[in-house]
Amino acid sequence: MKVAEAVGRALSAAGVGHVFGVVGSGNFHLTNAMVAEGSRFVAARHEGGAATMADAYSRMSGTVAALSVHQGPGLTNAMTGIAEAAKSRTPLLVLAAEATEPRSNFYVDQEALARSVGAVTARVTSAAGAVAQACDALRRARHDRRTVLLNLPLDVQARDAPEGAPALAVAPPERTAVEPESADVGALAQVLEKSRRPVFVAGRGARSPGSRDALAALAERHGALLATSAVARGLFHGNPWALDVSGGFASPLAAELIQGADLIVGWGCALNMWTTRHGRLIGADTTVVQVDDDASALGAHREVDLGVTGDVELTARHALARAGGCRNGYRTADIEAALTARVRWRDVPYEDTSSRERIDPRTLSIALDDILPAERVIGVDSGNFMGYPSMYLSVPDENGLCFTQAFQSIGLGLATAIGAALAQPDRLPVAALGDGGAMMGAAELDTVRRLGLPMVVVVYNDDAYGAEVHHFGPDGYPLETVEFPPTDVAAVARGYGFEAVTVRTRADLKAVEDWVAGPRSAPLLIDAKVVADRGAWWLEEAFRGH
Repeated sequence: MKVAEAVGRALSAAGVGHVFGVVGSGNFHLTNAMVAEGSRFVAARHEGGAATMADAYSRMSGTVAALSVHQGPGLTNAMTGIAEAAKSRTPLLVLAAEATEPRSNFYVDQEALARSVGAVTARVTSAAGAVAQACDALRRARHDRRTVLLNLPLDVQARDAPEGAPALAVAPPERTAVEPESADVGALAQVLEKSRRPVFVAGRGARSPGSRDALAALAERHGALLATSAVARGLFHGNPWALDVSGGFASPLAAELIQGADLIVGWGCALNMWTTRHGRLIGADTTVVQVDDDASALGAHREVDLGVTGDVELTARHALARAGGCRNGYRTADIEAALTARVRWRDVPYEDTSSRERIDPRTLSIALDDILPAERVIGVDSGNFMGYPSMYLSVPDENGLCFTQAFQSIGLGLATAIGAALAQPDRLPVAALGDGGAMMGAAELDTVRRLGLPMVVVVYNDDAYGAEVHHFGPDGYPLETVEFPPTDVAAVARGYGFEAVTVRTRADLKAVEDWVAGPRSAPLLIDAKVVADRGAWWLEEAFRGH
């Protein structure tokens, strides 16, 4: 048995159940060995799509997926997706064949490439140690919550592995929850007791049922309102005191109430510029607390008055044990009534600018929210349009939205939805794309059809890179470089085997209703010709960070 097969079989035996990629000569034997051992291989049409699928699958399944790529160009093709995963601290194992001879046309410094985007690197260096080195890379991905590039030199792959090498595979144990210091919990309890208008903001580190229940109980005891970062949207779905998302996506009421807080506690949340609107959601006299199981995250984006190193659920339950009696806090009858009436974006009045040729993206999104089944998982691309599906389409829980926006690259949305769909197979997958991102990632329409996913792909089509149009247009700059002739995206989708409909008015959505009611035997693409006369509400906030 060669090292390539031994490593592939060992990683599958150690728990890597899904591997995504594009197979070439350098990763052929490794990938086939994983399949032979029981891993599911998902073939993408482009390595960039494969990387994002693996990223999304890992996020939405809570497991470590693998990405398998060819040496050199296979890895460089995947780098945007790898950068997104690394910046998001997604536990992901990248298996990259490696040409180590500098004269090879496939040679690049793969280690430097990975490190440049924040990934961790490792390498298989010998036949005797190959399985142990591969399993250690898997352990680092899971325990350190990092994207790990495992370089697999071609010459080492081709060597003979020791007899019985795959049997040396070791599945990494579950990550141990970090216990907070008693003094830190006491300080947190004191701050909570003093607060009269507390707001909890939960992030990626709180995305679990246990954390949700612990935070909801602690918030009820102290009268706190509940918000999330965009990546944790849906965590408090159904809670009458939930504000939905904090930050640039926040509704006017949510922003007003967060700004009025005398205490903000970030739970597994970075409290970065997006979640705080560059700090403007935090009042001058507001006490800021951050709870995270990674000490290096505390105060990384802004100064905090108290930092607690600890697991979100454990810390919340310890703080609850020290709490006194229930207090109303920020939970008054007037605020409850306001939340019921207007905390959702779809309940905020707006002037519908739809015409006979183009539909207002708000009108489109509200209608789709009503038409599509509530049990859904949404993948969203980047662009001017992205706030509409992210905030106007409801999600059932924290596994309803896969938000791959740490790198803010367009073209990842469709692959995101594919990975999320495979991780949440009992839900309707919805990919929300702009026309730019849709055309950039169109090759993966074939992957949707080939996998038989009953996906809805919604293209918010303004025939432009809308973010640039609305950012530079008001200053009179020429826009020919970011505007395009009309594209019949529906026709493109039909070529891949989709059902497709062009939507210009609310009445055109009858075809979507019929698809939902039907057998859903083919995926559906909605080419929505959206109004392009203004930038999205969140766009000004986004460009402040450039």
